[in-house]
Amino acid sequence: MKIIKYFLIYSLIAALAVSCEKGLDPINSVDPGTDATAPELVVSYPVDGKNVLSPDSVATITIKCVATDDFELKSVVIQLDGVEIANLNSFLDYRRADISYNYNGMLDGDHVITVTATDIADKSTGQTVSFTKITVPPYDPLEDEVLYLSFDGAYLDRITGNQIPVVGSPGYAEGKLGDAYAGATDSYLTYPTEGILGTEFSVAFWYKLNPEPARGGIIAISRPYEEYNDTTRYKGFRMLRENSGANQNIGINFGVGTTEVWMNPFITITPDGEWIHIAVSISDTMAIIYVNGEVVMEKPGLTAPINWQDCSSISIGSGSPNFTYWDHFSDLSLYDEMHFFKRAITAEEVLSFYNLEK
Repeated sequence: MKIIKYFLIYSLIAALAVSCEKGLDPINSVDPGTDATAPELVVSYPVDGKNVLSPDSVATITIKCVATDDFELKSVVIQLDGVEIANLNSFLDYRRADISYNYNGMLDGDHVITVTATDIADKSTGQTVSFTKITVPPYDPLEDEVLYLSFDGAYLDRITGNQIPVVGSPGYAEGKLGDAYAGATDSYLTYPTEGILGTEFSVAFWYKLNPEPARGGIIAISRPYEEYNDTTRYKGFRMLRENSGANQNIGINFGVGTTEVWMNPFITITPDGEWIHIAVSISDTMAIIYVNGEVVMEKPGLTAPINWQDCSSISIGSGSPNFTYWDHFSDLSLYDEMHFFKRAITAEEVLSFYNLEK
């Protein structure tokens, strides 16, 4: 009996092996080719020729770069002022390394960072950036001012000293005061909303339009779309731009819990490359929009304050990731001197921003 039982077991195993092999294609070797070119390398931060601002005299900075190779990367080496501070040689994608390296101990002064990417054929590409680290004095915020972005060579909240998380690779350009945020494709700033939202809301900033692409998100505070599939817009706040012939309409939308409120467009502008100052002030009963210090639209009689339920993050320079269902993706325009409040700001305060910064 034992012999018969073992014979049946072995026969079953053999049959399964044969049946499995019949369903498989033969494995053929593929020529991996040759390593033809040196790696490509882009260092996105620090930005060459710009300042790195920090409230700390000894700061932590994040060195950001992307290295790619046609065959396989071997290493990415980072040097600070001629001294090696990182030698990275393990990558999730052997052809692409998206690196964010935190360096602790950055002192004030002029510095040089050199990044060198090397492939397995020992072909190398290097990039050098020069910058100046500056300790900035603490910013004294106005009442209930919760976020201030000056964009002077750093994506930094001047109130807390926190770095603003960056998606993609936005840049800098000449602004109204110092540097400005320069939008880029698939790029925007993001920040958690905890502690910065209240029953009232205001934002004031300088804006220089880039009309391409035809639509863009400017500010978006929305519920996660993938989680809630929410196109009612009964919660959160959105500022957007859309083409109107040769011009651009800019509007806002916000939710008060049971309905949405539109103020769109509050201005139609031509792509003439001029800076404009935009301020939005929303209380629980009234919304007011100012352009260049003057009221351009009012919405009295609001039935409730803005409802922020499940709005856990703010996006600046895009509708992504939660307000893209009308193609309000990254905005390539310029932004400068952004002030956010969890209260309604006054006409006098709007004028002070406009007059101080114009």
